[in-house]
Amino acid sequence: MSRSAKLALGCALLLSLAAPAFAQAKKETARQYGVGHAATPAQIAGWDIDVRADGQGLPPGKGSVKDGEKVYMDKCAACHGEFGESAGRWPQLAQGKGTLASHDPVKTVGSYYAHVSTVFDYVRRAMPFGDSQSLSNDELYAVVAYVLNLNDIVDDKFVLSKETWTKVKMPNEGGFFDDDREKTEKAFWNKNPCMKDCRGPVTITGRAGSLDVTPEDEKSKRRGVE
Repeated sequence: MSRSAKLALGCALLLSLAAPAFAQAKKETARQYGVGHAATPAQIAGWDIDVRADGQGLPPGKGSVKDGEKVYMDKCAACHGEFGESAGRWPQLAQGKGTLASHDPVKTVGSYYAHVSTVFDYVRRAMPFGDSQSLSNDELYAVVAYVLNLNDIVDDKFVLSKETWTKVKMPNEGGFFDDDREKTEKAFWNKNPCMKDCRGPVTITGRAGSLDVTPEDEKSKRRGVE
């Protein structure tokens, strides 16, 4: 038997002997550290809190715009502004209507979100910042109702609940669609794309010095360097 064959046989033998020990080590690790066990119904319920656009998955509760204003002012306005206009670098929540097709779109709950479930789910999971999932169900419904009101989607008498969920009509509800570039942009596709030696001649189209975009340095000025 050749040396390489003996080496391969030896490795295979070692692996076969190590496999049971490795399996036993995995069991001991799982027992010691509590990893690898099946999730319990209570654990699954803690994660399974998504809400569909049609309202499926909504928790019990309700909240009015009026009640939501207090929740918002106490827990949201410091970051998002008193009227959803944003404070500092935090996202803007309100207004922005008619800007999506512009060169500077303002994506807010009112201008961009297609379903109220999007804002409800995000607030439920991640807000308030630094204290996520601390809102009660009634506070959650109320603050979402208030944000909708800031965007002129519901009036100030509105109460958000399972029963009124489908009455909310988002302005951009029909603004999302499946990617259709395979059909709509097919006419622009090059049927015979270059696959080899495709580089054309390199030409200089502009110089930084001419465009005056190179920042000046004080030391360079003193040395007379451009």
